Amino acid sequence: MNESGYHSLWMVTFLSLIINRMMKNTLGIIVAGLCLSMPAFALEKTFDSPDGKMVVTVSDEGGKPSYCVSYNGVEFIQDSPLGLKTNIGDFTQGMNLKDGDVIVKQIDEDYTVPTIKQRRANYLANEVTYTFEKEGKVIFDVVFSIGNNDVAFKYRMYPQRQTLSCIVESESTGFMMPQGTTTFLCPQVKPMGGFARTYPSYETGYTLDEPVGKNGWGEGYTFPCLFKNNDKGWILISETGVSSAYCASRLMGHKDGLYTIGYPQPEENNGNGTVAPGIPLPGETPWRTITIGETLAPIVETTVPFDLVKPLYEPSQEYVYGRGSWSWIIGMDGATNYDEQKRYIDFSAAMGYESILIDALWDTQIGRERIKELAEYGAKKGVGIYLWYNSNGYWNDAPQGPRGIMDNTIARRKEMKWMQSIGIRGIKVDFFGGDKQVTMKLYEDILADANDYGILCIFHGCTLPRGWERMYPNYASSEAVLASENLHFSQGNCDNEAFNACIHPFIRNVVGSMDFGGSTLNKFYNANNGPRGSKRKTSDVFALATAVLFQSPVQHFAMAPNNLTDAPEWAINFMKQVPTLWDEVRFIDGYPGKYVVMARRHGNKWFVVAINGQKETLKLKLKLPMFAAGEMVQYYSDDKDLNGSLKPLKINKKQEVTLTIPFNGGVVLEK
Repeated sequence: MNESGYHSLWMVTFLSLIINRMMKNTLGIIVAGLCLSMPAFALEKTFDSPDGKMVVTVSDEGGKPSYCVSYNGVEFIQDSPLGLKTNIGDFTQGMNLKDGDVIVKQIDEDYTVPTIKQRRANYLANEVTYTFEKEGKVIFDVVFSIGNNDVAFKYRMYPQRQTLSCIVESESTGFMMPQGTTTFLCPQVKPMGGFARTYPSYETGYTLDEPVGKNGWGEGYTFPCLFKNNDKGWILISETGVSSAYCASRLMGHKDGLYTIGYPQPEENNGNGTVAPGIPLPGETPWRTITIGETLAPIVETTVPFDLVKPLYEPSQEYVYGRGSWSWIIGMDGATNYDEQKRYIDFSAAMGYESILIDALWDTQIGRERIKELAEYGAKKGVGIYLWYNSNGYWNDAPQGPRGIMDNTIARRKEMKWMQSIGIRGIKVDFFGGDKQVTMKLYEDILADANDYGILCIFHGCTLPRGWERMYPNYASSEAVLASENLHFSQGNCDNEAFNACIHPFIRNVVGSMDFGGSTLNKFYNANNGPRGSKRKTSDVFALATAVLFQSPVQHFAMAPNNLTDAPEWAINFMKQVPTLWDEVRFIDGYPGKYVVMARRHGNKWFVVAINGQKETLKLKLKLPMFAAGEMVQYYSDDKDLNGSLKPLKINKKQEVTLTIPFNGGVVLEK
């Protein structure tokens, strides 16, 4: 063949490849400049969101499954690996994207969950299933749910001949960040450290505005993980749908800006349980979620953790949520006595609250018979009781009782039957310290058993909830944050309270209810409210604002009976009527660690709240369309010395307000 013939053959082959590629991709779209790292002739399939702005491309270049994500023509997740290594094969390489049409399902679902940030939600997405093969055998699907601001994906693994189960040893699943991306991350700690070897407790601080390329303290990062794509927008990565069927995971950082899924640490829970999850075949992994926004509004307002899951069982009854008081944060262990808890029942009744939480050591310092008396006394006052429990059997050394009950099915159900008999409303179970599949099963077992006996569940010293509000109807809230107890323990945490409070609405509280236990009106963290121990640096208005800002359907506020006489009347009155269930949330303004302005609606009533974590006074002009022009609203604000006040404020014709917020201060507008 002469040179002309070679050129002709090359041209025919080239044109054939192009035509073939376009025919195979009839369900997708070709986007110029999308996923530039992807070679031209990789077999790839592309699909987009209902509004066409979110675009996902999946490829098998080099036999390695991968994907990338763009939003509004801008790359947010670059070419990133997919795949699983299992005990029945390595499915991270030598893989082929199955030719032909992909399976597409259009989803438009309305649902109601009263305990999340938005009571009524709409799940609008294109669900696209891509099938990968190895050596001619179908191995797994990667199912993508592509919403207008969210991308989620999971693996669906298939049986291999007579093999109907497998161990997933690791995932290559990754998220490649564009160059110049900065991070807002919570480092994971090493296991079996900290108080009584209870780590990880998921209560470490965040590092903000740092470049990619790090791996925390060597152990990766706790979900959720926030990233800023230069000046293009924001990315929040997390996971949802984690049950007893899989382990929970975290993100591992790499030098080049790649973050990959990391499984639990072997030493977690005193070495109890395997790191690698086991699944039946066919079987699925949890959903990994990516929320993208050109502003922070889609991050704050997303409902994707709940969109993707379904209830695992029916509620045994209609559960009661609401507000409560909590002696431990102010009085610590010594406050867990009969007389003090009776006083707190009276306090909750005076505030119109629905409950109290009786914390650790009640089994020895009060006793079961007198707990029954307190429950009867509370019932007469319209105040329910939550009881604290230690989760542990043998996975840490936490000595607080009751111990050795929640880890044992027989003991646990016997205990819950007793609680039901005396009218206990809920439990707070503490000191879990791990993400292994066996630990996820413990959470699920506690929840399922508790539902049988009509008991609500709160978790502390625990992992992040992952869609649990919808999955488990009697689940209320989890800590999984550097919460209010640390304000008692450390003046440094008090000094940084506003800074930390300006982080959680953008990261931790975005994906699930957060049991922070704050909003104290004490000046000092002690029962006498006297000048000793930790001193609160934030204002009373700040405390009111965080009662709205931090979302949880059950709120045990850090208020104390003395606040009825030593706190401002306007503050007490606000805390008497603040709701804990919300119909809507709107992000207005803010930046992680600096300041935040948010609005929540309960029924027809809007609350707009703001706090300032910056050293300098914050001045803002904001448009607030939830308030009508000429409408009078209640305006709580601070002067430069953090003295709070309440006065009426008229909304101008442009529906704008000008706010001045000092450092450690806040603002509340309500109508």
